[in-house]
Amino acid sequence: MRISDLDGRQVAIWGWGREGQAAHAAVRRRLPNQPLTLLCRPEEVAAACAVGDPLLVIETAIDGDRLAGFDVVIKSPGISPYHEPADTALRRGACLIGGTGLWFAENPEARTLCVTGTKGKSTATALIAHLLRAAGLRTALAGNIGLPLLELLDVEPPPQAWAIELSSFQTCEARAPEVAVVLNLFPEHLDWHGSVQRYYADKLALIERARPRIAVLPADPSMAVQVPAGVEPRWFGTGDGWHMSGQHLHRGRQRVADLAGLALPGGHNRSNVCAALTAVEAFGLDARALVPSLFDFRALPHRLQTLGTCGGIVCINDSIATTPHASIAALDTLAGQPLAVIVGGFDRGVDWTPFLTRIEQAPPLAVITHGQNGPRIHALLDSAARAGRFRLIAAEDLVAAVAAGRGVLAGAGVLLLSPGAPSFPRYRDYVERGRHFAALCGFDPDAITAIPGLGIA
Repeated sequence: MRISDLDGRQVAIWGWGREGQAAHAAVRRRLPNQPLTLLCRPEEVAAACAVGDPLLVIETAIDGDRLAGFDVVIKSPGISPYHEPADTALRRGACLIGGTGLWFAENPEARTLCVTGTKGKSTATALIAHLLRAAGLRTALAGNIGLPLLELLDVEPPPQAWAIELSSFQTCEARAPEVAVVLNLFPEHLDWHGSVQRYYADKLALIERARPRIAVLPADPSMAVQVPAGVEPRWFGTGDGWHMSGQHLHRGRQRVADLAGLALPGGHNRSNVCAALTAVEAFGLDARALVPSLFDFRALPHRLQTLGTCGGIVCINDSIATTPHASIAALDTLAGQPLAVIVGGFDRGVDWTPFLTRIEQAPPLAVITHGQNGPRIHALLDSAARAGRFRLIAAEDLVAAVAAGRGVLAGAGVLLLSPGAPSFPRYRDYVERGRHFAALCGFDPDAITAIPGLGIA
């Protein structure tokens, strides 16, 4: 559905976050006389009124019947179609679409490289954009990474390539990307999707429904991706493609580079490098020639980000870690160092048993739990902690958790925030949580939050 198809119809925008605001601006730019209804939370009304749109009616009472009364509802990504009131509206024939779907309909000729995965998708997408720009292409870096696609509607001159991060909330709206990348799959966002199976299916929709020209996938048989006929698969992490052997990057049998000096810690980031090189190669570029530019890449904030040393303690911000598997990857990266790790946040019902297994195998000095699921994690780890190999501390909030970590480390070691859980309701998002952690550790939050390369360059 294109924006022009909304002309003269009853249209609602559901949600007034950045995506909702981008949808409003895009529709208003193309259809200046189109009446619109905004469905939002009461606390969003003042900000919406401040826009000063006389053709925008604002409502805060939202139910399935009201939604079904519109011809089209443009919803924000965080609103799940699997739960009320969206579920009732859909069963009554409502048309719900997101800004991602509108953008793809408006840009059928755009050369897009779309990336998803449970962890690593922001880094991999930014890496792809960095490599495309190193090859001399005018490139847009946008999507779930922090810039809604609709904010880049009608840009001139148009980018020669689009590096787009898609969350599991957005993958079903992508259409015919030139290259689609799925990095990995672990249980996540179960509250939104309703089940692990549906979460996986929605992630893999980027391959199985969007039907890209080329699908870039890890050499992992557990993914069980059904690559459609007509879609060419390219694999990374395998002996005949881009893969790692220790710190050495290989393309097939050829050793290409030593990545020991790369500003991306951890084996998971080496996998991201292989995925990014496979993607730009699928796009038609000489990936080998672009390898030196990897060393110019600046790591993204909130992703195993070393903030600095304060009082003898190295503070590392991994606020983006919203699954236990991401926290496990952080522990693996920092293995062998005296470490206190802070975990916990919103409880999505995810299984933390793999985290327990990792702690039992190689315990840090301390695990500090906090947040809504803190008590559940604490109870799971309690028996292991009683063996005396690590300390287990329950903290009321992040302030208390940081203080507890400082106390355990006593002026030497690493304090790691790797929550393994989403940030809300205490924080708006992982960025706000990471900024608070930085401030508590004595660092300037404004100096750590910029995403390098976002937008068009």
